[in-house]
Amino acid sequence: MSKPAQPAANTTEGTLAEIVSHAKEYGFVFPSSEIYDGLAAVYDYGPNGVELKNNLKQLWWKAMTQLNQNVVGIDAAIFMHPTTWKASGHVDGFSDPMIDNLDSKKRYRADVLLEERAAEYEKNGELARAETLLAEMGRLLTAEDLAGVKQLIIDEKILCPISKTGNWTDVRQFNLMFSTQMGAVAEGSNEIYLRPETAQGIFVNFLNVQKSARQKVPFGIAQIGKAFRNEIVARQFIFRMREFEQMEMQFFVRPGTEEEWYQHWKAARRRWHEVMGLPADKLRFHDHEKLAHYAKAAVDIEYEFPFGFKEIEGIHSRSDFDLTQHQQFSRKKQNYFDNDINPETGKPYGNYVPYVVETSVGADRLFLATLCQAYQEETIVEGEGEEQKTKTRKLLRLHPAVAPVKAAIFPLVKKDGLPEKANEIYNQLRFDFRVVVEEKDSIGTRYTRQDLIGTPFCIAVDHQTLEDNTVTIRHRDSREQTRMPISELRSYIGEAVSLSRIFEQL
Repeated sequence: MSKPAQPAANTTEGTLAEIVSHAKEYGFVFPSSEIYDGLAAVYDYGPNGVELKNNLKQLWWKAMTQLNQNVVGIDAAIFMHPTTWKASGHVDGFSDPMIDNLDSKKRYRADVLLEERAAEYEKNGELARAETLLAEMGRLLTAEDLAGVKQLIIDEKILCPISKTGNWTDVRQFNLMFSTQMGAVAEGSNEIYLRPETAQGIFVNFLNVQKSARQKVPFGIAQIGKAFRNEIVARQFIFRMREFEQMEMQFFVRPGTEEEWYQHWKAARRRWHEVMGLPADKLRFHDHEKLAHYAKAAVDIEYEFPFGFKEIEGIHSRSDFDLTQHQQFSRKKQNYFDNDINPETGKPYGNYVPYVVETSVGADRLFLATLCQAYQEETIVEGEGEEQKTKTRKLLRLHPAVAPVKAAIFPLVKKDGLPEKANEIYNQLRFDFRVVVEEKDSIGTRYTRQDLIGTPFCIAVDHQTLEDNTVTIRHRDSREQTRMPISELRSYIGEAVSLSRIFEQL
């Protein structure tokens, strides 16, 4: 028997400050080394955060490697031969334009200052002005005209938010790679780098994977892993960090088909984010104004965070640059022999270096977008008649498949055999789902606590449970309560958290 809840009204989303506070208080994200006053732009994931992040990564991994016969995975090492980064262009060209304010002594990314000014124009409805500014910035950066970038900042009257002055240094490039030494002693060691991206581990293993997995072009290689960048400006919580996690897939295609596959993955990846719960009206494509010299096309999928639209995933048509560079620097052939018949010649396509279409998601950015979207405050009405009262409820409306805890089991009291019955139910469910038993505080307080971490179901064990083996299951979003047999719990929760229900929509 169901007990419907009063409909909620006046639902609001949280500010970034509220979300950061919530993330710390409820075990999602902590500042790293906090007892030593922290380390700038480095964070630790707490008990609920690591579960949410792992669930998001699992959904991405399965969507890539399980739903696509022609996508397989690897896990490449963080340390790579230093020539890798010379070949990829990172040693000579992996840098951001930085500018310092002489009064505040603060350092900024010049392109970010200009992008934020363009965002202000866009917010004020001056779309043409924003587009013109971004186009001019892109032109100057492409031409490596750093003096022009500084002049554009001055022309836009952009001031340091700390000193409120425009007393800027010249713009100069700042390499983002962390270097370290490999060897027993520094004098005899080699300089190597912490990888700034995970893609190169895929490229150098292209033939290893292709041959061992018996794949034929087109096919993809997926990887989830840590990357490291010495960001000039690392801010906005976990959006921009110096240690972060990427979920990348490099898709190798026959030259001439790259545009078709670029459009395919562009649409497929946006659809994935929508199915995962990010609404279509809070997502948008943003084409790159400045393309890398090897790129044929590049687009970002942006999500509207509390601080504006920002990138969560990039899709790039990379041509054959990566494999060709590694072929040149390693002197090892990276050719693929294509047996398929070319209809124009009637002969096999033969040997070629494949082109690449890349999809790259920031796991931490996806985590933050998911948290921002889920965090809500709503006004609800409780009770009836003269006892009716209005209150504000905070909750995380996480999809059951990614929620850190799938169900919490509450014995109504700590006696009469109810705790033992609750633990019996826990033991029946724990092999299939992450569930917890909560005994402390009133049942209303326990409901609130689980709402705040996004638990979709709460199971109340009462004296009737001892008589007929039924429990009351309460739904987080609607607060509706349903009585059901204990024997149905596994299938009921399983249906709600099923990945197949998500994947059927892709």
